[in-house]
Amino acid sequence: MGLFDILKKTENNKYHLRLQLNARLLPIDRGEFFEDPINEALETSKCGITDGGGTMQHPTGEIEFCDIEILLKDNKVENFDKLLQIIDRIGVPKGSFLLADGFEQSVGTLEGLALYLNGTELSEEVYHNCDINYVIEKIDELLKGSGRFYSHWEGPENTALYYYGISFGEMKQRMTSFLSEYPLCQKCRVEQIA
Repeated sequence: MGLFDILKKTENNKYHLRLQLNARLLPIDRGEFFEDPINEALETSKCGITDGGGTMQHPTGEIEFCDIEILLKDNKVENFDKLLQIIDRIGVPKGSFLLADGFEQSVGTLEGLALYLNGTELSEEVYHNCDINYVIEKIDELLKGSGRFYSHWEGPENTALYYYGISFGEMKQRMTSFLSEYPLCQKCRVEQIA
């Protein structure tokens, strides 16, 4: 059975798909970086629209993944191909999926990096004198062309900054010197998330 046998019409005669993003994004960031651009491109190509989305969290409260509901105007192969081209052009993290009942297609080319800043073990002076916004801006400068900041999460012991780009290794390498020098980045950890 192929995708077009599986796609079901919704009440408004659209065909429903879900894009599950392997991205740790706050809802506002999901909208800015993925949902709104995908919707605009679908409307421009006259093949569909987005219809909201959701966020899945770990028990810790940290975001695990998010998704976007997509409604295609019909189940023609051309519209599905346009959707895949849009997803590829916008760029989504590796480990993302396009889903329908009984159908799953892997999508995504971006790699993800989580920078966890230690929120409990540094001196009060460091927390008082350093600025997390400076960290975000400086790393974005260092990553220019290879990745960028997408979202964050504030946990009880760490603050996570999420970056997505071409290569985890390159992003990590470009920020290493800064992480070793800036006081707020002491005792931080870097993890690959896509």
